[in-house]
Amino acid sequence: MVQPRTNRPNKYRKDGKREGRGKYVPKRKVCAFCVDKVETIDYKDVSKLRRYMSVRAKIEPRRRTGTCAKHQRALAVALKRARHLALLPFTPAQFAPAPVRQSVIATAPAPPPPPPPPAPVPQGQG
Repeated sequence: MVQPRTNRPNKYRKDGKREGRGKYVPKRKVCAFCVDKVETIDYKDVSKLRRYMSVRAKIEPRRRTGTCAKHQRALAVALKRARHLALLPFTPAQFAPAPVRQSVIATAPAPPPPPPPPAPVPQGQG
């Protein structure tokens, strides 16, 4: 006689309802600026500001970065100032250089060489 498996949990509870994993509760994110006790966010610190921008050069939301409301407002002002001074890009095309099309460069004919300068004309005596 074959015994049923006993190490696998039953999918159903005693009341007939299906068991689930429960509600997903993400880990609470902590504001990096509050941890470092930052009072003002420097718009010139480009390496720190880039972490709060998406791949498409948008400002990341609070729910993704974990910053508090106070520092998110200051961060948005700093990012906009850095953009205005051209320290950060407005568009994602400015993050990486444009791809070079090799086929156009390889098949383009070379420009003709410039013409040689005219020879000086000797002046006669007399």
